[in-house]
Amino acid sequence: MSDVIKLLPDSVANQIAAGEVIQRPASVIKELVENAIDAQATSVQIILKDAGRTLIQVIDNGVGMSDTDARLAFERHSTSKIRNADDLFALQTMGFRGEALASIAAISHIELRTCARGNQLGTKLIINASQCESQEPDVCPVGCNFMIKDIFFNVPARRKFLKSNQVELSNIIKEFEKLALVNFNVEFTLTHNGNVLYKLMEGSFKQRIVALFGHTLDQQLIPLSIGTSLVEITGFIGKPENARRRGAMQFFFVNGRYMRHPYFHKAVTSCYNELIPDDAQPSYFLIFDVAPETIDVNIHPTKTEIKFENEMPIWQILSAAVKETLGRFNVVPSIDFDKEDAPDIPAVTLPHATRPPEIAVDRDYNPFKESAGKPSSQHSSHGSNRPSSGYYGSNSLPDWEELYKNFEKSRQVGQDEVAGLETPEVEKPVNTPLVQVDEEVQGILQFNNRYLLTVTHDGVVIIDQNRAHMAVLYERLMAQIDGMNVVSQRVLFPEIVHFTPAQNAVFEEIEGDLEKAGFELSKLSGDDWSINSVPPGLDNVNVVELLNEVIASVGNGGGSLKDKIFEKIAFTIASRAAISSGRQLNEQERKSLVNDWKSLKNNKYTPNGKTIAISLSLEQVAKMF
Repeated sequence: MSDVIKLLPDSVANQIAAGEVIQRPASVIKELVENAIDAQATSVQIILKDAGRTLIQVIDNGVGMSDTDARLAFERHSTSKIRNADDLFALQTMGFRGEALASIAAISHIELRTCARGNQLGTKLIINASQCESQEPDVCPVGCNFMIKDIFFNVPARRKFLKSNQVELSNIIKEFEKLALVNFNVEFTLTHNGNVLYKLMEGSFKQRIVALFGHTLDQQLIPLSIGTSLVEITGFIGKPENARRRGAMQFFFVNGRYMRHPYFHKAVTSCYNELIPDDAQPSYFLIFDVAPETIDVNIHPTKTEIKFENEMPIWQILSAAVKETLGRFNVVPSIDFDKEDAPDIPAVTLPHATRPPEIAVDRDYNPFKESAGKPSSQHSSHGSNRPSSGYYGSNSLPDWEELYKNFEKSRQVGQDEVAGLETPEVEKPVNTPLVQVDEEVQGILQFNNRYLLTVTHDGVVIIDQNRAHMAVLYERLMAQIDGMNVVSQRVLFPEIVHFTPAQNAVFEEIEGDLEKAGFELSKLSGDDWSINSVPPGLDNVNVVELLNEVIASVGNGGGSLKDKIFEKIAFTIASRAAISSGRQLNEQERKSLVNDWKSLKNNKYTPNGKTIAISLSLEQVAKMF
């Protein structure tokens, strides 16, 4: 039998690695800009053509490279960041794997001009699909000038699955925002097809936030700062009244690196419980500074998933800091007693004999002094001892195994709740008709001014009137939109909506579909638009918020843009116009609603997956008795 195992050629191995490291043009920009930051650059320029398909050019004024380093940098696992495995646990740089440049070179044409500090002459290097075609001396400024052309030219399957220029540009801007936010001491310029999208000057963290996301944020942020021996956390959190249902700005950074951390996200959002609606999310911009040896960033090539050695204590520190900040700025709601027209209650002094007896209180009682119903030997009977050592103390919580179980359980809950934040669409339940159209219902009763009860041939059905009416309106609106029968309604006082460059890139792509759905917007200046016409039925709807939600939904990708736009608009109008819970319906209204609900193709669930009605068969009713 002949040998069948062969070593892959370097070009093939690099293309395989490129699929993991370089997923789209935004990945190229992330890797090149991080290299520029590691090279001590104070100015970075990014020039794009066709959302990076044709050209990605990154120019920095960092330390540059010698001619030997420039050639070696494109070999796999070549890096100046680490020397041995121990360096992985004390990383001070953004990059360290030595895979990025090799992966980029494997799927594009590259032209590099670079000059090291102190050198009079630089070098020009041309690489095509991992093959070095030429290298020669060149006169160029200190730093690096990368030109990445025709990304994925030799991997047509990957290039085919790139999305439209507007969506890819939106992804690039999102990646740019993460890089520019935390590196606020670096000047950034982003240009697309000759148009300057961003020109950011060196400044403070808040100045960088405002420059990226608009001046309205200036009054919406609360500063947060806390320092301990484990972590220093600085940054800003949003006021509760400015929480968003979609498109909340949520950024975590650790040691200058962007990260996604569902558990820490849960620590922040849980502090806003009862301050914001259940379907809203607060904005936050938080920077963590920890000892490099206490985190592990070597989990995934994107380096956005990070493990913390002291995850649980940092969670508690973060939660306490957010709560304290919200309280310090008086945004935690307090009970407001309406004193107007309230009756005067005279003060009454009871005679000594009629005063209630004093209740004996054990001031030394501590519920944590007992464990499993037995007195703890770690505490005296006259008071609780202070922790003697450690972050919590050796005596404060004796059952560490049980505590860790609870910690892991709550951690998983936080991850489950936050998973899919960037793609919030969920799979809808299988929606089969609960009652057939031709099925005769016998009598319709309303109770609690919220539910309708009707009898069928094999049991009873309980219907939520609000959800049933909303589903009926939704299907009618979708039928009108599909038939292009929507008539715009002119607004008396046009509203102004401001889009960020990322939102503007998506809006330009879906503008035609929005017009078909009944919206008419006209451009003012910069990224400001005037809303002149809207679809009928949006009288009590915040149209600016609706547009932001539509753009956020579309920007997440997946599915048809047209379908997402129309579904969002139809669902919003239907949910606002539906019969409210608590409204009493007459006999004709009840009958009409039930008949309309029966005629739906899917009358069991609403478009967002909530139950409209439940049925009880005669057998189920009999079992109850």
